[in-house]
Amino acid sequence: MHRAEARTAAALPASAPTPRLLGCHDDGDWVALVFSDVDGRHPATPWRTDELTRVLKALEVMAAVLTPSPVTHVPTAADLLAEDFAGWHRIAADPPAVLDPWAREHLDQLRAAADHGIAALTGDTLCHVDVRADNLLLDATGTVTVVDWPWACRGPAWLDTALLLVNVRLHGGHDTESLLRRLPITAEVDPMTLTGVYAGLAGFFADGARRPPPKGIPTVRAFQQAQADALLPWLATRLR
Repeated sequence: MHRAEARTAAALPASAPTPRLLGCHDDGDWVALVFSDVDGRHPATPWRTDELTRVLKALEVMAAVLTPSPVTHVPTAADLLAEDFAGWHRIAADPPAVLDPWAREHLDQLRAAADHGIAALTGDTLCHVDVRADNLLLDATGTVTVVDWPWACRGPAWLDTALLLVNVRLHGGHDTESLLRRLPITAEVDPMTLTGVYAGLAGFFADGARRPPPKGIPTVRAFQQAQADALLPWLATRLR
């Protein structure tokens, strides 16, 4: 992950709202990255309206700056997320004992939506694909910095904004459906494409949450379940 982030960070333009990579040490075993210091903090959760507005604007600017992608070695979003978005297929093949009742009744719909979503992840914008409050920093002036880039890929310009809204919905307090329709970067996207992306993510979270936690990250499964629980009611509305 550090090696992948180092390759990406080294190619990011100075105009992108990201920390500068100052150096990298790699002796074949230990890998260390040195970034410019950001005197900031994570956005508050539940999200404050003023901070959310700043972050959404920063993501819009970031998408413009990173189109076309300044990094050529990263995978496409469709390739990177293909296995993740197949979560509902794995659940259908091996249903867990405990599964959201609505999801259990609509597995075919969810699988079809996720397949549509992954097929629509085309574009030549460098995407972060893990934008959430703990990967963002706000300084005293309100400037936003997007950190932690190991999963960078090439995809549609709207992807990071759509993914941030999962975190906004998780923490509550905002109408994410209204935001999707109002934000210029997502307003013109085919609604079924957005539904498909959220279906793919929900399948990834629901499938991952039922598995043993990876070594050293004991809380990740509960976090995945919380995100699935946040997305499924939204999907139930969008798939009517």
